[in-house]
Amino acid sequence: MPETIEIQLKKGVLGLCVLALLKRGDSYAYEIASRLSDAIDMGEGTIYPLMRRMQSDGLVETYLVESSAGPSRKYYRLSDAGREALAVQTADWKTFTDAVDAVLNEAPLTPVPETTLTTGDVK
Repeated sequence: MPETIEIQLKKGVLGLCVLALLKRGDSYAYEIASRLSDAIDMGEGTIYPLMRRMQSDGLVETYLVESSAGPSRKYYRLSDAGREALAVQTADWKTFTDAVDAVLNEAPLTPVPETTLTTGDVK
């Protein structure tokens, strides 16, 4: 059965949302998942593979913080590459959503520049 558009959209912007949350401050995966779940109804299990991929892509860095109530927590913070990716992806998202809004609202269409929204930009 095909995925709904809502599921496809969530998958497409999840990485961008994580970068935006981390711009506000360092966080651990469970906290990121909780904040995203409140905003976009995302399952907790989705975040861990995404965080590993973002770390391997160099978009986030990690460090451990000791916890008095259990094991150390792995915190994530934006790397320089992550800040750059956030800026590019935010601009791409704005361009894309403006184009979709124009189609939905029957406004005159402006072509999306070819330099934006390349496959794989939003992880």
